[in-house]
Amino acid sequence: MIRFKNYVKASSLEEAYTLNQKKSSVIGGGMMWLKMQNRVKVTLIDLSGLGLDTIEETEEEFRIGAMCTLRELETHKGLNTYFQGVMKECTRFIVGTQFRNGATVGGSVFGRFGFSDITTCLLPLDSYVELYQGGIVPLKDFCTMKFDRDILVRIIIKKDGRKVSYASQRMAKTDFPQIACCISEKDGNIAVSVGARPNLAEVVYLEKAGKSAEELAAEAADSFRYGSNMRGSAEYRNHLAKVYIRRMLEQFEMEGK
Repeated sequence: MIRFKNYVKASSLEEAYTLNQKKSSVIGGGMMWLKMQNRVKVTLIDLSGLGLDTIEETEEEFRIGAMCTLRELETHKGLNTYFQGVMKECTRFIVGTQFRNGATVGGSVFGRFGFSDITTCLLPLDSYVELYQGGIVPLKDFCTMKFDRDILVRIIIKKDGRKVSYASQRMAKTDFPQIACCISEKDGNIAVSVGARPNLAEVVYLEKAGKSAEELAAEAADSFRYGSNMRGSAEYRNHLAKVYIRRMLEQFEMEGK
């Protein structure tokens, strides 16, 4: 298990940032994955006193604090109404309710975990991260940035009226996903993300241009690289991605009739 010599409940983002510049310090999000590491750090920095555990809705966007739990994401009425229930769908199989009551959105996104349902779901939306020093950065760009010692403050999702759908497959309900897929559509433009390949989710952009759901699904799925592990082969993951993307596209077509 991970151990710390000092614990600091930060009184400001400036204090947290300053403390975090030392390699011997670490930010404590939900502590769900961090606690499983076997190492010693000097200082644990707690952000729980900075008011980053809320979800704010304006006419233009949702602002999700980094310390907001996955359970809050799962049950937030405004988010799930606007985005057709995908926040509930992308979180409901993550271990269990007790785990989701502790794990944080910021921890999942900043960790850039290959198995992250959250990042997979957020990428096809008009999503951004707000960093304390780095400012506001598109999520797709943040995912390719090198790890640094900045602090993730919140996730911002613009309300632009796009349709969205999410699907994943697991060997067991509470296991890591074998594959995770999310698509969005607005004005004939389609964004597709595939995660748990088993790499971190990426997003591609397509135009319908008279193509069938099957053609679009094959084009999207073949845009990603897949790997093999104990949960499935690369070929199997590619096949799953094509099936789930096609089904979600067909769902959009049915809803549009």
